Parts: sequence; structure tokens; C-alpha cells
Amino acid sequence: MAKKEELSEENLTKTTKYTEEDIQVLDGLEPVRKRPGMYIGSTDERGLHHLVIEIVDNSIDEAIAGHCTKIDVCINADGSLSVVDNGRGIPTGIHKTEKKSAVEVVLTKLHAGGKFGGSGYKISGGLHGVGLSCVNALSKYLRVDVYQNGNHYVQEYKRGIPQYPLKVVGDTISRGTTVTFLPDDEIFETVDFNYENLKSRFREIAFLNKGLIINLEDKRAGREKKDEFLFKGGIIEFVDYLNNGRNTLFPEPFYVNKVSKTNEVEISFQYNDGYSEVINAYANNINTEEGGTHLVGFKNSITKVIIDYATKNKILKPNEKLTGEDCREGLTAVISVKLQDPQFEGQTKTKLGNSEMRVIVEKVLTDAFADYLEENPVVAKELILKSITAKRAREAARNARELTRRKNVLENTTLPGKLADCTEKDASKCEIYIVEGDSAGGTAKQGRDRRFQAILPLRGKILNVEKARLSRVLENEEIKSMITAFGCGIHGEFNESKLRYDKIICMTDADVDGSHIRILLLTFFYRFMRPLIEKGHVYIAQPPLYKVSRGKDISYFYSDEELNAELDRVGNKNVEIQRYKGLGEMSSEQLWETTMSPEHRTLLQVKMEDAVEADSIFNTLMGENPELRREFIEQNATIVKDLDV
Repeated sequence: MAKKEELSEENLTKTTKYTEEDIQVLDGLEPVRKRPGMYIGSTDERGLHHLVIEIVDNSIDEAIAGHCTKIDVCINADGSLSVVDNGRGIPTGIHKTEKKSAVEVVLTKLHAGGKFGGSGYKISGGLHGVGLSCVNALSKYLRVDVYQNGNHYVQEYKRGIPQYPLKVVGDTISRGTTVTFLPDDEIFETVDFNYENLKSRFREIAFLNKGLIINLEDKRAGREKKDEFLFKGGIIEFVDYLNNGRNTLFPEPFYVNKVSKTNEVEISFQYNDGYSEVINAYANNINTEEGGTHLVGFKNSITKVIIDYATKNKILKPNEKLTGEDCREGLTAVISVKLQDPQFEGQTKTKLGNSEMRVIVEKVLTDAFADYLEENPVVAKELILKSITAKRAREAARNARELTRRKNVLENTTLPGKLADCTEKDASKCEIYIVEGDSAGGTAKQGRDRRFQAILPLRGKILNVEKARLSRVLENEEIKSMITAFGCGIHGEFNESKLRYDKIICMTDADVDGSHIRILLLTFFYRFMRPLIEKGHVYIAQPPLYKVSRGKDISYFYSDEELNAELDRVGNKNVEIQRYKGLGEMSSEQLWETTMSPEHRTLLQVKMEDAVEADSIFNTLMGENPELRREFIEQNATIVKDLDV
């Protein structure tokens, strides 16, 4: 046996030496390049676009302050991006303590800017104070042009390092700031800007800042396009946009706007005859996805005003009690507050914490909405009757839930009989394939790795939940099977910790019926299990479209483009091509090799980049208005090259 070494001070020093030499000091922008995720959340496509928003936020702050009327954003031909505004321009004078131009200070010092006191900005969204400096640190190249006091100033940077001091390069009658940057491909997983992603965000910003012009242009070869956003009606037009195609209760959206010395409250909403509640809440133009005090105040007010009016006018029976959920069925709303010192919970700024905003929003809305109902008794009665109907439907849904619980549908004690479960008990390692039909289900069961892959076959198309209340949804056998198999519950009872599979994979045929089943599934997940999508648990399998055989050589292709490229490469002699119409046509070995094997398969993750656009798309495709679907198909028909009907 080897001699055991004693843990003497000398030996400890040898193995765990930790001295002043191990303390690393990161100067300037080094911390950002060293740990970019701490400052922008991630280095994927989401983080890439966060850079754009950081710059645009500065221009928006100028607009809120009344100094900017137009913002131009351009994806340049070389892949860089420029943001141009006609605001006051970044200050160009020499900073007293830093002994360099204020432009350079803003671009090279973290937590430097005009938003930490003083009279620079009373209200602003970009409160990290790391906006421009972060963009600079994470860019291969950045150039800033400032037009101010009759001078055109320029400074260039490479990976955050100034190439020369700020200098005057000419005269100008313009004013404003232009920032052009090329993201660093050593930092980001992708440096390819997504036009549609930016388009959705800028539309949203334009809605929230009525009268502000935002131009977006793509100059990349083969991808040229442009859009202009200008909404003189502001969030009233936003509500109209969200309710497009829905049958509304009010003749036009309700609107209230109250401005004080320290804050502003702006609210617009309109009810429709649907069952979903859509509320978008913002603080200083930031989408507070997790809500906050302003949302609490809004909900309290809506409930109070409706119940007070219904009770006062004896529309509500003495024994009937409405809940906030009843009063918000079919509600589409936009809440926008602006305040001097917003307190956002978490670094991602997704929840407003200022307690005073609950009281302010509640008072502003209660006074205005109560007056509106008094002045519009017909609308008021229709709204209250809708809330009462929602209450009765809620009670029916509760009874259905209790009934289904007794049958073990909403609890995971008894799994559905058609589920072929996996043996692994660690949910983080498990995945479930939702498959259409028994034929494909049988093939998938034979081809899977039963250690971690579960198979749940569905019979036919599930219910379109966009057109149904919860009580009817819970009666659908296929939906009940999914709820039971997943184990995490739905709506307010959703609990991610009880989810039995890390990946939920929709595996349908590559035809029209398969696409329809997939959109029905996604609609159900979005409306009843939205956190599944938000947390990245939902995927779409990509089975091959073609099998190409040349003797014993077999290849699979997932698109017409891939197939044609291969045929051009090898020629068409002695080539046998099989077009798969359904998963059931594949053998279990082929299905495993092409679609289910983690080593070879391709999965598309369903992401929630834009909740506003997602809600609109689901309403368009799955709602009651066929005219909207026809328009959507006409506008997007060109992207579908081959369609089997």
C-alpha cells in the first residue's frame, strides 16, 4: 500500500495555491467579452438581436424626451447593421474626469450614460447603462457618426478598442447619431440578422410611440426588402391589430391616457367573442412578459368596475359571483406605463416591481372605465352577460376537471393505454413522440430506443382549441391522453417540475393532413401549456421526403432542393427515387436512422420569439374568420413550391 501523505501546510500550499497572482482584473470592456452572457443573456440569435435593441433603445429614449421623430435601421450588404436617428446626438465634449470625449466614454465604459441622474433623461428604457459599450465590446467593427452643432464627428473601433480619438470630418446641417456595427463572429453562434425578428419588434415599438417613424431595410443580396412603421393612433391601433379578424364587442377600443410629472399611464383594450385573454404590458417600452405591478393594477380595476356596475344595475344575481378570469374572457389589451425610476425584477427586465404603479394604474383605469360603462349601457350589459357566460363555462370546466381527475386524466397515476412509455425515470433524459395514427405509431414503437423514447399515437385530428372552451377541450380523448402522459397539468395548474419528458416531439406526415395535425397540436400547447414552448420543450421532427437508391447505396433527402442537387451531381441513370407520403411507409429501421436517432436526426425547436405575432398567427390560421386564412394563404403561397393535395 502506498504511504499516505500527510495534509501538512506545505503540502496544502503545493496543491491549492491561491495568491494575489490569481486575482484577475478585467479593464474596460474585457468583462463583456469574457462573459457576454452576463450582459446580453446569450450568444445565440436572441443575444445577437439584443445588440440591435440596445442601440435602438437609446434612440427611443430620445423620442420619449421629445427630441427624435425618426429612426432608420438598415441591414447592410456586408452583414453589418446601422441605426440612424435624428435626436440630439451623443454629447461630443471632453468629459471632465475621464479626459476624453463623452462619445468614447459611452462606448468604452460600462455603466456610463445619461440615465443615472441629472437632466439627461427623465424616462428611459435602456437602464443597464451598458448598451452602447456592450455592443462595442461584442463587435468586430463599430463606427459612430455624430451630427451636432454643425459638425460631423466620427470614431471607429475594433473589438471595443478605439482606432483614433473622436474627430471632426466635415460640416453638417443635420443632427443625430448613426451607429454601424459588425457583430463579432468569434463571440456569436450566428451573425446573420433575422429581418422578420427585427420587423416584429420595431412594429411593436412604433405602436407604443405614436407618431414615431421607424424604417427597416435589408440590403443583403437576394434578400432586399423594406418596411415603414408609423402609427398615429398608437396603442389604439395596436389593439386593432391584435384583434384583427375577431368579432369585437366595443364599436372601437377603449382608451385612457394620464400624464403626471413623474409618470404616464396609457391603456387601450377591446373585448371580442373569443375565449382567450391577450394582455400585453409594457414599462418604458420594455415588454414586461412576467407582468408586474402595473398589470396587477389593471386586472384589479377591470374586475372591480365590471362587478360594481353589474351589482349596481342588478344584472348580476345576488348569488352569482364573478372572478377576474370571468371578467377578462375575450379581452385584448395593451398597457403602457412610463416612469422615472423603474424597478425591474431580474436582469432580463421582465417584471415591473414599483409598488406605486399598481395604485396609479388602478385609479386611472377605474375612473375612466366606470365612466365608459355608464355612458355605454348597451355595451356594458353585453360585456357583463359575456362575463356571466364565462363564469358558467368556468364552473362547467371545473366540474369537468374534477370528473376527469376522478378518472385520473389530470394526474399521472394511470397513464393512457396507448402510450408506449420509456424505462428511464429521469425526466431530463426522456422524450415523447406524438405520432399520427396507429400505423406510424407501430413503426415508431418498433424503431425507438425504449430506454428514453416514449411513443403516443393519436387517432385523427385533435380538437381545434382556438374555437372551444376548456370544458369541451377536456372532453377530447386525444387531448386527455396528452395531458395525462405529460403529467404537468394545464393553464393555472401547469407545473413544469412534474413534466415527465424533456422533449415533446411532434412527428407527423409530410403532407397537408400532417401539417394540419401539427398546427392543431401547437395551438393546444400555446393556449393551454404555453410554458412548454417558452421553456423550449416542444420540437418538430423532420422525416425525410425522399429515399434514393443506387444499387446498395441508399441516401435520404429532406427537401426538393437537396434531392435535385444530388441528382445533378450523380446523374439520373440507375437511380430509384421513393417519395414518402407518410411515416407508415418507412420501416422501423429507416425511421430510427433518419428521424429518431439523436446522432442523425434533425429536430426543429419551437421558440417563442414574438408572443404578439404568435397570437396573431394562431388567430388567423385557427380562428373563426375564413377571410383571414384566405388572405394569409395568398400572401404566403409563393413560399410553397410543391404541395401534395
